[in-house]
Amino acid sequence: MTIKTVLAIMLFIVVSAGGAQAQEFEKNIMTGGAKGTYIQIGRDIAALAGQCGLTLNVNESAGSLENLVAVKKRKNTQFGIVQSDVLEYVQTYARNDPELKRSLFGVRIMYPLYNEEVQVLSDRSINSLSDLSGLKVAIGKVDSGTFLTATLVLDILRVQDVDRLAIGAAKALPMLLNGEIDAVFYVAGAPTKLFSEADIDGTRFHLLNIKEPALLATYTPSEIAGGTYAFQSEPVNTVAVKAVLMTYDYKASKNSYHRNSCKAVSDFSSIILTNLERLKQ
Repeated sequence: MTIKTVLAIMLFIVVSAGGAQAQEFEKNIMTGGAKGTYIQIGRDIAALAGQCGLTLNVNESAGSLENLVAVKKRKNTQFGIVQSDVLEYVQTYARNDPELKRSLFGVRIMYPLYNEEVQVLSDRSINSLSDLSGLKVAIGKVDSGTFLTATLVLDILRVQDVDRLAIGAAKALPMLLNGEIDAVFYVAGAPTKLFSEADIDGTRFHLLNIKEPALLATYTPSEIAGGTYAFQSEPVNTVAVKAVLMTYDYKASKNSYHRNSCKAVSDFSSIILTNLERLKQ
């Protein structure tokens, strides 16, 4: 091997090392569907981080359950937005399920974000959740928080014989407007783009008032103000769950990946805390 060849190899190694050092550590946040509130808040956080010279990749997902698992198992995925009732549900079952308990080990709540309202859009012939008995109702994708919340709500109220369709709200809404199904569950912070941008006839469809005592004892009472959506002029009573930002309990002393991820959690905690009012707006 000639000196020229050796120098060329050494130069390649130095340049490669320099490029690796300059490359930013990859950071990802798991959110939700394209027109949900999760992805909006994820993009808002990413935009704030960009102003500080940090890159955050915002990923669509089925929702809370997928996000919870991804924070634990998906590489370079330090953040995920999850409904609080999904977290409580999984933690409750994990007590008697060693495998589930192991799958959640190290997952931590990083920050509470905002309330997510339980929004049930239906034909105006339906006046309450109990009226859904015998009807076709979209309750969200299987891995979504909407799916779990809708399931719990219907079970708590003991609404019988509901044809529960595991369909996301984005796909279900056109089916509702075309008369193929009778109602759509959507758990998201109001206003959602899905309902805001759709051409929904307020004379045919409405959001159900949810004020059953059994649900008020389980969830947080909430109200969707009149005029939040073009089709909805009057305030709507409902219940809400808290959206929380999840992360993992990284150990900086373990290895470089944990060290970089730990720093990312610290950086984004500071960004969210110092920009909370902007995020609320």
